[in-house]
Amino acid sequence: MNGTFISRAYGQFSGHALSIGWRLLLIVVLVIVVHVAVKLVRHITELLVQRSQAHQSRLGFVTQQPKFITLIRLIGNGVTFLTYFLAFGFFLEEFGVNLTAYLASASIVGLAISFGSQGLVQDMVIGLTLIFSDAMDVGDMVEIAGTTIVIGRVEEIGLRFTKLVNLYDQKVFVPNRTIANVSRFPRGGVDACAHIQIPAGADQTKALQTIESAAQGMWRQFGTIILSKPVIGEVETVPEAGSEILCVHFKIWPGQGNLIETIFRQQMVNAMKSFQPNYADWQIPVTYGPVRSP
Repeated sequence: MNGTFISRAYGQFSGHALSIGWRLLLIVVLVIVVHVAVKLVRHITELLVQRSQAHQSRLGFVTQQPKFITLIRLIGNGVTFLTYFLAFGFFLEEFGVNLTAYLASASIVGLAISFGSQGLVQDMVIGLTLIFSDAMDVGDMVEIAGTTIVIGRVEEIGLRFTKLVNLYDQKVFVPNRTIANVSRFPRGGVDACAHIQIPAGADQTKALQTIESAAQGMWRQFGTIILSKPVIGEVETVPEAGSEILCVHFKIWPGQGNLIETIFRQQMVNAMKSFQPNYADWQIPVTYGPVRSP
């Protein structure tokens, strides 16, 4: 009994032997100390994240680095598990269980569990891959394709699930193992531009006021789909067509272009008919791409 790891370690440093009672007590004390240290690390990490979110301080990079947060939590969980695992082994060794046999049997059990929970292992591996490959980041607007297609803003990238918030403000938890493709929208949405042809002979000032009023009305009415205030461009002359064109730029939720192509376009056609009775919807083409500075 005196040849256990704890007794050998204590004897090496102090030159005295320990009774089994004192050895067990020492194991418990060491576990408590390490556990408290791990809890402290976790608390400090969460505190840094919360403060950076609330105040946008110098540590604001934390909120934009899910790999940092996930890695810290993963290390904390790993240290906690390893501490308990070794402490339990040292505890059993005091009662005659061979520590080498305990470690070997635990490895076999762990291997069996991993085969029985392959889905969990896949979730963790893919989750870490998503985080460290920068496939997406917290705050990104993405389209995730897998068993289903989900579009939303990334709220959290975990080891089991990736959490998105969709158009309807629902929180969608996507199992990492079902993620096949990730499409990012780098500008936080889709840029749509409605090219409005101003009727020849129309009062330009009145036409511009009508267009701006309609665009602002769309933003107020469809604020969850139109992500930012519409930008009214400058009037440009197109010599080939002999007409003047005005672009209204919208940043919209992905997949919702029909809102601009139908509702806004029809509103503009009806408004422009007051200047030109035969005004048609083909005179308002809608394109998608980066917004140009007016």
